[in-house]
Amino acid sequence: MSETVSADQFDSLFRHDAPLLDVRAPVEFAQGAFATATNLPLLTDSERQQVGLTYRQAGRAAAVKLGHELVTETTRETRLQGWQAFAASNPDALLYCYRGGLRSQFVQQWLQEAGVNIARIEGGYKALRRHLIRVVEQFDAQDRLVLVAGKTGSGKTHFINSLDMGVDLEKLANHRGSAFGKHVEPQPSQANFENALGIALLKCLAIEPRRIAVEDESHAIGSISVPKKFHLAMGQAPIAVIEENLDARVQTIHMDYIQSNYQAFKVQHPDAAETLFTEFLLGALTRIKKRLGGERYQHLNTLMLEALGQQFQNRSTVAHETWIRELLQQYYDPMYDYQLGKKADRIVFRGSKAEVKAWIQPMLRTGDS
Repeated sequence: MSETVSADQFDSLFRHDAPLLDVRAPVEFAQGAFATATNLPLLTDSERQQVGLTYRQAGRAAAVKLGHELVTETTRETRLQGWQAFAASNPDALLYCYRGGLRSQFVQQWLQEAGVNIARIEGGYKALRRHLIRVVEQFDAQDRLVLVAGKTGSGKTHFINSLDMGVDLEKLANHRGSAFGKHVEPQPSQANFENALGIALLKCLAIEPRRIAVEDESHAIGSISVPKKFHLAMGQAPIAVIEENLDARVQTIHMDYIQSNYQAFKVQHPDAAETLFTEFLLGALTRIKKRLGGERYQHLNTLMLEALGQQFQNRSTVAHETWIRELLQQYYDPMYDYQLGKKADRIVFRGSKAEVKAWIQPMLRTGDS
């Protein structure tokens, strides 16, 4: 087994979901990592801070000496057992720290002394992340994307996931992209989103499509920003528009934003689901209050409160459809028409989901437009 993994192997390790042993401190892992990585740090946050300060003040040798003092024999043995257990469960695992330097070298050496061979990634997390950023940015210069658009509730996200070559940006951002788009679970860090996007694109590119479908999104998906160069590429891509009737769109919103969301609150917060779900809906409406106008906001707020009352008292969510319908007709649809109108020259197809799918699938496979 090779002791190191070089940059020319990065595509393969991401495409095959290689298990990764991340020995950085927890604070570093929280800022950015990969879905297949497990954090078993060499140094705790406090220990890393002390070693870093010593390195800046007294140099490398002093920092290494302090590191050995902090990681006592007992501590080292405990951490070594964790690394050994991970390697035993993941025989194809790869090892990295931040830059592929001392931390991962020490862990690799200690594991080898214990009879465990694990390859170390050259350049560490920094090199892996830089590689994925390049993958995302390359779409700025290549005619690789096609956008799927449609009015709110058209089921664009479900449609993207039904395609052979679709990347679900909202799933990666863990947000549905509107004022009501927040999920129970928090959004990932910006770095984690960018890493996940790069990996998703790599997996598509492994099949060598000429185009990849993504939903027509704004630059921001909740608190996440779509990388600038990638969003510029989206701004130049052809657009296919899903045309769906109002009744079907109301039903989609009802299922995705009311029924599914409420069930998620019940699972995560069983004792406070009603309170938290109420705060979620009313808070989302408040975020667009200025654009709705005071009178329309008050009307919709009243309808929403009535629907919540029926939901919690009678266990029926049907009343939510009234405010959903009005919000779509009075707010989201006019806004969508205005925004899509500015992109009219890029619209190359319109139709039902079935019609758009029949048109777009050959385009994704061959690149023909």
